[in-house]
Amino acid sequence: MNGIHLLLLFIYSGFTINIILQCAIGIKGVAESKKAIDLESIIKNLIIFITIILMWFVFSRFLYPVIPGIFIYILLFPVSALVYSYFEYIIFRYLYKKEPENDSIISFPGGFTAAAVFICMNISNNIIETIVLSFGFTSGIFIVNFIITEIRRRAALEAIPLFLRGKPLVLIAMGLLSLIFTTASLIFFRMINAG
Repeated sequence: MNGIHLLLLFIYSGFTINIILQCAIGIKGVAESKKAIDLESIIKNLIIFITIILMWFVFSRFLYPVIPGIFIYILLFPVSALVYSYFEYIIFRYLYKKEPENDSIISFPGGFTAAAVFICMNISNNIIETIVLSFGFTSGIFIVNFIITEIRRRAALEAIPLFLRGKPLVLIAMGLLSLIFTTASLIFFRMINAG
């Protein structure tokens, strides 16, 4: 394992976040989110980062040898979503002492976390690769949030037809970005497998 391989994993996971967001795990949050990155979104991303690493460790090291075949993947999604929800509840209730707002870039972070753990289980061979992938996923969320905020800012300055303002423009832009990110993600995935 060298630095180039880790860099490819990081870039791949950053591009893959857009694909996951496009697959109905959070597209509502992308279209409706109007706020930039704040402390609450940073906390949620840290929870996602920690949950991905923890769930990869539990599923790949403890449950994978015990649970046969496809059953581990069936168990992966509800368990990951529940663990994310538990961490979010504990951190926002007792540490942050504020209820989380629903206006987030990801409308279903538990489902996103499960999808990210699924990708980590199939690509990652060790904890370092999992940390790099998890960091890439959370960085990708910030990039998507930045892109959407910039699209909304520029749309307010430009002459845009009435029927395209707001959510339609964001959905069209995310669709075009997903085409670019899907192609880049596939290229980096092939580079990872070739290396």
